[in-house]
Amino acid sequence: MLRFKLLGPLEVAGGGGSAFAPTAPRVLNTLALLLVRADRVVPLDTIIEELWGDDPPRSAARTAQTYVYQIRRWLTSEAAAGRGDEDVLLTRPPGYMLRVSPEQLDLSRFDRLLSKGRGMLQDGRSAEAVEPLCDALDLWTGPPMANVELGRVLESHAAALDEHRAHALNLRIEADLRLGRHRELIGELRSLVALKPYDEWYHALLVCSLARSGRRYDALEAFHSARHILAEDLGLSPSPELSEVHAAVLQGEQPTTPLTCTAPKAAAAPGPAATAIPKPRAPRDAGRRPAPNIR
Repeated sequence: MLRFKLLGPLEVAGGGGSAFAPTAPRVLNTLALLLVRADRVVPLDTIIEELWGDDPPRSAARTAQTYVYQIRRWLTSEAAAGRGDEDVLLTRPPGYMLRVSPEQLDLSRFDRLLSKGRGMLQDGRSAEAVEPLCDALDLWTGPPMANVELGRVLESHAAALDEHRAHALNLRIEADLRLGRHRELIGELRSLVALKPYDEWYHALLVCSLARSGRRYDALEAFHSARHILAEDLGLSPSPELSEVHAAVLQGEQPTTPLTCTAPKAAAAPGPAATAIPKPRAPRDAGRRPAPNIR
């Protein structure tokens, strides 16, 4: 059975486990688009927009159909070799649909693990939530479709995938914090602050984790560093959440960990509504031209 990887370089693994991928750039783009929308019809116009943007050649439809034919022939040959199923790339007006089982695609496995971990965390089962969230993050080996020269359609998908990964990471951090693992998270939070210096949630977590680990001086230093970055680069003052953590440290109190990703259902019922988990915006479909005939 073929296995497809999108969370990192696009790769296809056969039954023997060896990874490979099409070498022609536009064929690779077409395959990536079919995979990121697996089990859904991808209009031919959307493929054309991904490959050529607003300036497609007159032969764009026929050329795109040729790329689809090459992928179909390639998948069929893999099926004949015992590494896949026949008839996985179907013609479905106004485009094509690639049939892929959840076990074949790392993106499907990621979504399943993320949903499982998020549900456990919402149910207050923080210890159980860590494993599926870690497993979801372990599927990533780099930026999504890292070996594909993304057109604007795939760029929107890649941006959404990056947000999904960031959300999974935040949920895993929140699960660890609910378990009191502040000291263990300090190194990771320092790295995240360096990578995302304008994310005030990471700054607040770092200040809080340092203070709750008995390192009040380092916590105050971390706050002053965050305040300087925000003021110098953005002209902003620290957020209320970050300021509250700082005030608690100054008063010698244990700061309350600002957990904002999700809240256990039992804790969310009596008070204000729990913070909703944002869903990534669905990539827009192009398709402004009349739909050409497809084969």
